[in-house]
Amino acid sequence: MPYIRFGAVHVILWALPAGYLGLLLLMLYRYARRGPLLAAYAPVHRGPLVSIIIPARNEAGNIEACVRSLLGSTYDPFEIIVVDDRSTDDTAQRVASIAASVEARGRVRLLSGGELPVGWFGKPWALVQGWRAARGGLLLLVDADTRHTPDVVARSIAALQTERVDLVTLLSRQEMHTFWERLIQPHVFVALASRVNDLRNINRTRVEWDAIASGQYILTTRTAYEAVGTHEAVKDSVVEDLALAQAYVRHGRDIFLVHAYEFMTTRMYTGLGGIIEGWSKNLATGVPKMMPPWPVFRRVAPYLMWLPSLFWIVPPVLWLVGGWPWAGATVMLSLVIWLFIYRLERAPVGYALLYPFGAAMVAYIMIRSAIRGSKRIEWRGRVYSSTGQATAGRVDAPP
Repeated sequence: MPYIRFGAVHVILWALPAGYLGLLLLMLYRYARRGPLLAAYAPVHRGPLVSIIIPARNEAGNIEACVRSLLGSTYDPFEIIVVDDRSTDDTAQRVASIAASVEARGRVRLLSGGELPVGWFGKPWALVQGWRAARGGLLLLVDADTRHTPDVVARSIAALQTERVDLVTLLSRQEMHTFWERLIQPHVFVALASRVNDLRNINRTRVEWDAIASGQYILTTRTAYEAVGTHEAVKDSVVEDLALAQAYVRHGRDIFLVHAYEFMTTRMYTGLGGIIEGWSKNLATGVPKMMPPWPVFRRVAPYLMWLPSLFWIVPPVLWLVGGWPWAGATVMLSLVIWLFIYRLERAPVGYALLYPFGAAMVAYIMIRSAIRGSKRIEWRGRVYSSTGQATAGRVDAPP
């Protein structure tokens, strides 16, 4: 009888590395059939006027490269409206310089943003101001930390027209240059991908809490944008892209997500402080919106979202402490998984060796985000309270 119990325990323990092997095979399968791809849409080079709106607050390090990459677009006609959201650096001066250049050919406008109203987050407010100034029948909302190939606009318009949808959003390749970016960012992307799964399950969804969008690149018809209430309808949401996508679904509008890794890049954060600050504001507020609308479940979800990190942290600890073969096998399979992930993300694969530390950092950020919730959100030099009131002031790093 003791031998049977011992054998049963071993079967249970060895089931763990078997599960990791299954995870690896599932990831390989999903990557092989991921879609839709922006490359599948032949570019449309002429059509209605596209108003490209870029909200910018303290984006001096990004704004020039972003605007210049869009000026190289093969699509025509377009206008670029940069909304300077009361930057304290020289963002506005850099945009003004581009606007006055021969390269711009009168297609770049700098709009000085007004005072942030009570109850609004900064980005929705900037985008609404840009919409009011826009002349195009198509609206393209773009983050300042993005870079674009010449045909990305032409291809995304082709996707919008071919699929006959109201909103197209692109998933870009994420650039990571510093130690902390390379350590943490892939873990966050994997955690988010585990919820999103295949984009074909999201596109044209009629389930509100399944709808998502990437605020880094949203192309929509002006008619649909105004019909759902513009960003004024999501003015009090720090995850305004997610909230906007769900507003489209509530109004019976079709959204469509596309992989565009070879056409667009984004560098979300440049260091540890920005990573912690940025994901802390997004996770606790965004995760509940992606869950079934059961009040208790949504309240509890932010406090549980860090638990999957233990699957990456516990086996290495047990292997070091007890030297159990099953734990060692689990670690080796986990390492293979992370080598695969880092290769996909075009990051140095050597960072895969540090995967338990990356998982631990993500767990910390998730717990921090859950504790803070929406009571105190810091972003771009503003601190937002739970009442929606924002106060100005430099925020260099999270406390």
